[in-house]
Amino acid sequence: MREFTDDLGNVVVLPSEVRRVVSIVPSLTESIAATHEHLLVGATDWCTHPTHLDVTRVRGTKNPDLDVIETLAPDVVIANAEENRVVDLDALRASGFAVWTTSPTTLDESLDSLERMLSAITGALPEWLRQARDVWSTPYAGKRRRAVVPIWRRPWMALGRDTFAGDLLSRIGVDNVFAESGERYPRIDPDALPAYDLVVLPDEPYAFSPDDGPEAFTQPAKCVSGRHLTWYGPSLVEARDLLTRQLA
Repeated sequence: MREFTDDLGNVVVLPSEVRRVVSIVPSLTESIAATHEHLLVGATDWCTHPTHLDVTRVRGTKNPDLDVIETLAPDVVIANAEENRVVDLDALRASGFAVWTTSPTTLDESLDSLERMLSAITGALPEWLRQARDVWSTPYAGKRRRAVVPIWRRPWMALGRDTFAGDLLSRIGVDNVFAESGERYPRIDPDALPAYDLVVLPDEPYAFSPDDGPEAFTQPAKCVSGRHLTWYGPSLVEARDLLTRQLA
């Protein structure tokens, strides 16, 4: 057996060779699948990438079916501090399962977190992770813009402080106007916003679209890929170029 430390400082005990992994985080499911797909035996209903993934589904990120996970007998369950509930992760640990929890809030933290997790599980680093580091290594040097980044409506909510997506946008010249908010996802009023240049509308978690969202704001709105804005994993290789084009 081997001992590791996850992002929260929890000791995670893994066998000498990990053979069975359940992931209850869509971006981490994609990360593991793009590295060693054969290790995955379970994933949530929301784990949509890769599209061909054929594993047992364990319901959602907020309500995983713990009984089904137990029958899969994973060597480790991969989770995230924000996406998954503490009560579910504690229940899995109490049942004797190793749980690896991630919690990055910046791009650099996400790359380091992925490196630690994948090294522990697979014993090697994938080429896509090296490519992602290279893609994002060049600082942005162009004109900067201020943006509102809604993530929900009814009620309206937006990116606030300490978010991965906010940090990602800042690296392509888009500064979140609520970056100094006291909350990570504050409620907002579209009619009473600080000065901003544009609105960034991802298609998840709320499915904003050209017909649902832009009409609420006075400044130009750009619809972007939520997967490329909020997921950390293989999507980071193409995210910089894609988001830059979508926000042009």
